[in-house]
Amino acid sequence: MSKHRLLLVDDSPQMLKSLLRVFHEDDYNILTADSAKKALKCLETENVELIISDYSMPEISGVDLLKLVKVKYPHIIRIMLTGLTEFDVIKEAINKGEIYRFFNKPVDDFELRLSVRYAFQQRDLEIENNVLKNKLKIHETQLEKLERDYPGITQKVTSPDGSIIIESD
Repeated sequence: MSKHRLLLVDDSPQMLKSLLRVFHEDDYNILTADSAKKALKCLETENVELIISDYSMPEISGVDLLKLVKVKYPHIIRIMLTGLTEFDVIKEAINKGEIYRFFNKPVDDFELRLSVRYAFQQRDLEIENNVLKNKLKIHETQLEKLERDYPGITQKVTSPDGSIIIESD
């Protein structure tokens, strides 16, 4: 499978460097943006799976960015970082951006890495589950066709001990 793509968004160059350092050992394709506008521009051309955004940014806040991402790119997992501790900030981020996780700064590097890893694992499982559901639908359709063409072919007869009885003509 290809590397997961992660977009880091923060108007602070130091914070972006810090986040890059957090994920330097992980096998991700990491993109960065120092504003919400640049992040949105990046999302137009890049296939990003997860975005980590700061809350407080000029022009477009992190919450508004994640709200736009939710509408335009609902498959992207959204994580919010903030140095603010007001409950209303957290509530707004969760309600408007439907974020996966919310972290206060300073961020615990291990916890952030673990959350990102779990988010990607969850996404991979969802994709695999959808693939398996599609295969199941195909098989069910094939069985329905066989049953229409050859009535009784999908029925099985078992003996009292549970073994399948195969009738021969």
